[in-house]
Amino acid sequence: MEFNLAEKLAIVKMIYSMVHADGVVHKGEINEVSKLMSVIDFDSNHIQFAQNIEKEQSIAILQEMTEDKKKQLTIILEGIAKADGFVHEKETELLNSIFASLTV
Repeated sequence: MEFNLAEKLAIVKMIYSMVHADGVVHKGEINEVSKLMSVIDFDSNHIQFAQNIEKEQSIAILQEMTEDKKKQLTIILEGIAKADGFVHEKETELLNSIFASLTV
């Protein structure tokens, strides 16, 4: 699926937030992000730019995406949450928060 630059940055912001949600960056999460870099077509520069975007701004961009893109985002974020072999409570809270924002 093809995402525009704003969407990529917003998605990368959410990926970054998910990886750091439980306070520990696990090897499985790093591996999953590495795979996603080629799938979504982003690099370390996107990660740096995405860190400077406010969460609210990212959510606003994601809300404007098509339903198909939102479904893809759901798959991506769930994959990150599960990448380390378990889903931490803080990851679940973040997922629920993001998903609730997308359905508004």
